[in-house]
Amino acid sequence: MSDGTLITLLSIAVTILFTLGVPVFLVIAYWVIGASFVLGLTLDNMGAELLNVFNKGFALLAMPLFILTGDLINKSGIARRLSDFAYACLGWMRGGLAMAALGACGLFAAISGSNSATTATIGSMLHPDMVEGGYDERFSAATAAAGGTVGIIIPPSIIFIVYGFLMNLPISDLFVAGIIPGALMVIGMQVACWIVCRRKGWGHLIPLQLNRILKTAFGAWLGFFAIGLVLWGIYTGKFSPTEAAGVTVGFCIIAGLLSWVVTHLLGLNSEKTWAEKGYGEMLVVEGFTLRQIPGITMRSAEITGILAPLIAISVVMQQILSLLGAQQVIGDFVTAMGGYYAVLFTAMLIVFFSGMVLESLPVTIILAPILAPIAANVGVDPIHFSVIFLIGASIGFITPPYGLNLYVASGVTGVPYFRLLKYTVPYLVALIGVWLLVALTPALTQILLPN
Repeated sequence: MSDGTLITLLSIAVTILFTLGVPVFLVIAYWVIGASFVLGLTLDNMGAELLNVFNKGFALLAMPLFILTGDLINKSGIARRLSDFAYACLGWMRGGLAMAALGACGLFAAISGSNSATTATIGSMLHPDMVEGGYDERFSAATAAAGGTVGIIIPPSIIFIVYGFLMNLPISDLFVAGIIPGALMVIGMQVACWIVCRRKGWGHLIPLQLNRILKTAFGAWLGFFAIGLVLWGIYTGKFSPTEAAGVTVGFCIIAGLLSWVVTHLLGLNSEKTWAEKGYGEMLVVEGFTLRQIPGITMRSAEITGILAPLIAISVVMQQILSLLGAQQVIGDFVTAMGGYYAVLFTAMLIVFFSGMVLESLPVTIILAPILAPIAANVGVDPIHFSVIFLIGASIGFITPPYGLNLYVASGVTGVPYFRLLKYTVPYLVALIGVWLLVALTPALTQILLPN
């Protein structure tokens, strides 16, 4: 039996395992091990390559730190304050709470850099409020899932770190390039949300009050400071992305511990309503104790323990695909499409359909080294293409059959996966519209880049 036949049978076998629910890491690992035996590669070689990925990946240290940041701001209560501010600004419109949830996703993403953490945090926090406020529970869960897509586009972004590491691009430039497209994704989804809620009559309106906006903005000052700290440090070059992640973790720990101390010294109760709170409490959030930090860190470590091996094994998979000539086949196909726009849109379609069946990390690690050089050859700016590529990968978070954010939203809200699909369609349309706009307008990714 030829090597090609064995690889084909192996690929069919692991595809069946994937459809049966085997974790994607194990699916890729089984394929890599099987393909290594077929090609005569030793397991020692695979082990060396896995270790080499992290030995040369200083930038990847930012990944666990930003994941930890997301958990810290959630546990401390900063995330709740940001969502309260978003609701104060948008609650006067039909669908205001759902739109506020999307805005809160954008603010949370600007600190955490994770799509799943964004969906889980905002979904678990605001889904009960939305259902109580008259929204359909399926729409509420789908809103949290869709909002999480901006988690890997608005800086800091874990996947931008991986992309920059793979393609040898400045991660700080990738972060800056994602600011405007990420904001447009949030606005586009908010418009779609408003249209749906207006037609359905969902949501209770609250008056637009400057006092409420100022009070919630004052209460969310720690979150705004954390966002500004990250963006200022990266944009000015004061911090590398890894250093920015470390600084943000340190800030969140200090803010959380001091807030807990101040809150308990003053006898403030975090369960009080806004009307009962005094302005003095707005200086601090609920916070956490020193004893809680190991538990928070362990949860972040568990997520990192899932993502880091997936990155390493996907890199090895990409190397084996290169040996098999898969990169050449895909490259020849895309190149044959012709000029600038034909190549660009073909690459976008490949990323879109790949995102339907794979998580963004393997999509990025496998396809970026193939598609990015081809796009560069026809004149697509590498930074611009990175944003296009990753927006396409982020859309895959709400497209079946994989749709990671749909699974996360289902898990934290209790709404069955398949009941969410109908209500993701308006958000999917909005995201694809923004994706096309960004692809056709390079200035949206380049205007903020330092000269």
